[in-house]
Amino acid sequence: MTQFHASLVPRKTRELNGITPETIPWEELVEAGEPVLLKGLTKKWGLVEASQHSPLAAMDYLKSFYAGLNVGSFWADSTIRGRYTYTDDFSGFNFEKKRVPLTDVLDSIAQHLEDDNPPGRYVGSTTIDACLPGFRQDNDLSFNHPMFADNDPLASIWLGNPSVISAHYDAPNNLACCVTGMRRFTLFPPEQVDNLYPGPLEPTPGGQAISLVDLNNPDFERFPKVRHALEAGQVADMEAGDALFYPSMWWHQVEGIDRFNVMINYWWNTVPAFMGTPANVLKHAILTLRDRPLNERKAWQALFDYYIFGDTENSRSHIPSQVQGELAPLDDAKARQLRAWLINRLNR
Repeated sequence: MTQFHASLVPRKTRELNGITPETIPWEELVEAGEPVLLKGLTKKWGLVEASQHSPLAAMDYLKSFYAGLNVGSFWADSTIRGRYTYTDDFSGFNFEKKRVPLTDVLDSIAQHLEDDNPPGRYVGSTTIDACLPGFRQDNDLSFNHPMFADNDPLASIWLGNPSVISAHYDAPNNLACCVTGMRRFTLFPPEQVDNLYPGPLEPTPGGQAISLVDLNNPDFERFPKVRHALEAGQVADMEAGDALFYPSMWWHQVEGIDRFNVMINYWWNTVPAFMGTPANVLKHAILTLRDRPLNERKAWQALFDYYIFGDTENSRSHIPSQVQGELAPLDDAKARQLRAWLINRLNR
């Protein structure tokens, strides 16, 4: 029987029991500002029930909805032991990216179900409605809540054989549902970024910078500060039917433990759609601020604290509302004006 290996992170994520898809305490989850494990939330889903029979039954269930679209996938030999990352010299990745039919990935996983160390097969972040139309009829949650009036969550599927996806962050809030196999999340609050040793901004395995530390076997000589991250982290061990909420920007390493693993996740933002992407601001700051002299950077840091990270009302309350301009609360029209201004400046 598959078991979780020992974790170097001693703290367990807080658990809630008895929650159903209709009674998810959305405000409580978001306002708590930390991960919460919802035990048994999706235990009645069709795929969860199929998974109780066998991995092959779960694969057949998925195939019954498959629309034939190619999916993005990672293919690797067994030497990586499921840990998808860079090559040792950072000249590329230790896996090959392919767009193939989903059935090709499932069939390859099936061929190696009895292998103790199979070749790596992984499909990440694939939109369910496009790939598996009809699947959500018996495998979905209720989002009938004011929080989602203007923020319809994006539902995606992730699957593969044993895998380790290095710690990274996502900008949206996330509800991750383990529906086949066992899965472990190792989570860290955003302020641990310095202790997690992120790799390059580009290229990345899946879109976000990843931690270069193997958190299951850390090299403390090369990455000494990771000890502090491990002390601040928490771990959520999930069985099929469990769901995990974690807030925006929390770092998380994700492990698929079993010989076949499937996760469904929902991403959503709590801000209006007209707001821009903060990652773009980071790269613009690298272009305009990072390499300036220290005294200039500190001066700009004070301005950012005043206008962005501090009490925004403090930066405009002494200015008549009719002339606050872009200091006033954003709406769609003001966002369009700011975007047009930025495009004009960047194209000079």
